[in-house]
Amino acid sequence: MTTRTSLSISVSSGIAVSALATIPKAASACLVFAHGAGAGMDHPFIVAVCEGLAARRMATLRYQFPYMEKGSRRPDAAPLCHKAVAAAVAAAHERLPSLPLFAGGKSFGARMTSQAQALTPFPHVHGLCFFGFPLHPPQQPTTKRADHLAAIHIPLLFLQGTRDALAQLPLIQSVVARLSAPSTLKIIDHADHSFHVPVRSGSTDEEVLNSMLDETVTWATDVQKQ
Repeated sequence: MTTRTSLSISVSSGIAVSALATIPKAASACLVFAHGAGAGMDHPFIVAVCEGLAARRMATLRYQFPYMEKGSRRPDAAPLCHKAVAAAVAAAHERLPSLPLFAGGKSFGARMTSQAQALTPFPHVHGLCFFGFPLHPPQQPTTKRADHLAAIHIPLLFLQGTRDALAQLPLIQSVVARLSAPSTLKIIDHADHSFHVPVRSGSTDEEVLNSMLDETVTWATDVQKQ
């Protein structure tokens, strides 16, 4: 049995965002999951991640950034995004205080979560999980967007496609290799930034997603044992 509860999370004075807690029976952990830049928490990929993790006994709390809550397509300034991440993490801990807590997101949500952790570490978060860390803009390969990761000291999981136009594989490999935090890079063959794989790959998008969800739960379980 899985319960789904809608929430309103206060980010700052006069600003609140929607969230949804998906909690399976006998949950083993909880992931606070942020959406990407162009689509909110009800995007099919975000929903599939949260439902798939619930089937694997991992609770989630997914939420909107303020700009998405008000229907804008222009992301908020980073400080407001960081406040939204922190508020969502606090809400998850308040609702599920006995569960080991993890945080992360898809693309933009992954970067905002990691920046927030680097600036002010979350007291109850055991590790961060990134579904497609956006290392650089398309056709502008650089690693500057990863500089802040050096300030993070909890375990990190990177799920990255080999065809990701926002994270050239050699660059993301070099970033992960030099981090001092315990870091795991899971390479998804043939996948792009949306984790879509072509038919000729011999895999399906569903198989790719299931593999990533299995990896996430295994990683989170291993982190709890450390």
